[in-house]
Amino acid sequence: QVQLVESGGGLVQAGGSLTLSCTTSGRAFGSYAWAWFRQAPDKEREFVAIISWRAGVRYYADSVKGRFTISRDMAKTTVTLQMLRLKPEDTAIYYCASRNDYCSGYGCYATNEYNYWGQGTQVTVSS
Repeated sequence: QVQLVESGGGLVQAGGSLTLSCTTSGRAFGSYAWAWFRQAPDKEREFVAIISWRAGVRYYADSVKGRFTISRDMAKTTVTLQMLRLKPEDTAIYYCASRNDYCSGYGCYATNEYNYWGQGTQVTVSS
């Protein structure tokens, strides 16, 4: 059993910041990596960032690179997405997910490669 619960979403003005958290239950340490995806209205779910659980190797989508930071607290089995300089196009439901298999770069983008998903948390950035 692995369950993921996101929190920290909300409404923020463009240029502002939000920090999302994903708290896991179950055997989180059995997963290879934890990631954040997002889905805007009328759009496909897209990859945002990923961090390998053991080594802490990180990878970001170009759209958020330099603005977002993914991190994890191994003791708390929590993964965090720190979002700075938010833009209206960042508006979406943000999902936490985990995968058991290795991935690298663009190989981490496919949603069907992830084994567990949270319920999502809404992030709305106003202009």
